[in-house]
Amino acid sequence: MMKTTAEMKDAEGIGIYIHIPFCVRKCLYCDFPSGPAESGRIRAYMDALVREIHMCGEEGTRADTVFIGGGTPSIVDVSLMENVFNELYRVFRVSPEAEITMEANPGTLSEEKLFAYRQFGVNRLSIGLQSTDDRILRRLGRIHTCEDFIKSYGCARSAGFDNINVDLMFAVPGQSSEDWRRTLHSAASLAPEHISAYSLIVEEGTPFSRMDLDLPDEDTEYRMYDDTAEILAGYGYRQYEISNYALPGRESRHNSAYWTGKDYIGFGLSAASLRRDERYRVTDDMEEYLVNAGNREKMLADRQELTDNDRISEFMFLGLRMTGGISKTEFRNRFGHTVREIYEPVIRKHKEYGLLCEEGDRIFLTRHGIHVSNQVMMDFLLS
Repeated sequence: MMKTTAEMKDAEGIGIYIHIPFCVRKCLYCDFPSGPAESGRIRAYMDALVREIHMCGEEGTRADTVFIGGGTPSIVDVSLMENVFNELYRVFRVSPEAEITMEANPGTLSEEKLFAYRQFGVNRLSIGLQSTDDRILRRLGRIHTCEDFIKSYGCARSAGFDNINVDLMFAVPGQSSEDWRRTLHSAASLAPEHISAYSLIVEEGTPFSRMDLDLPDEDTEYRMYDDTAEILAGYGYRQYEISNYALPGRESRHNSAYWTGKDYIGFGLSAASLRRDERYRVTDDMEEYLVNAGNREKMLADRQELTDNDRISEFMFLGLRMTGGISKTEFRNRFGHTVREIYEPVIRKHKEYGLLCEEGDRIFLTRHGIHVSNQVMMDFLLS
């Protein structure tokens, strides 16, 4: 008898995301729920976060990955962060082998903080560099210099972090292909275990959306993307997702769980969750969050029970972000149909266009398909 998706998920560990919505200064391109705040506000939020985790009703559930994101989690006082970790470990059964990631920005780290994070169980650090060119960093509204990053990176290594991701951004105002290649070489020469390289998307409502920006043209952006894979491959990095590159065995387990449809629970302002085929998120209203933190049900918004069609289309949409694509066997085991029974016309169309490839059990995007991935994935969503 075939197990339901919920039954299969219950046999797995979940991912946990914790959102810290505070920054020294909001970057000009950022549309995340984050911004500056005074110390009293930060303390009130962190106390509310502890209450939310306490009331989540998932006591004893195994967690295989934890990701502390923001914002800039590394601006929060160590004692407040310790309270969150203590409650997390009390409520959840965090696996001894769990991947536990903390986001941080250069200029906000110290030896004290880094050693404390290690004591809390953090074993992976994600540092937001974006560019090694100080001119570009100023244009993005970043608070740090490249030298600040080098110091923070060195401190992290000294503190014992042997799994570090570096975030980079390309196709930003005033950036040339040569600027981007220099950043790639400089970042990769430090040998972080993982590099995330994203192209700038100018989101509505951000300061960038109200500016007349000198952005690279489409051909230049395509060249930057191809240069990323080529240059990083020369340093031993394998592209395993549209925007992510890792040394062997150092892929992000937390993000990979998102892309393969595993369950996760989000805590904090605007944090999303997927649990037993229900998707929901926490309110994005800070006052509402602080008042209702002791009653998680009152904080939740946009609750949606996923249908079979929702789950099938998301399996394809998210799975095709991975360079390895989707497994036909896994599709059949999850949904009781072959992938061709559902998507034969779409698969045939994009194979004929040279955008999809099929080898053995896998269906995945070609290199050209990755360039137009949004168009390909939209076909799977609409079919």
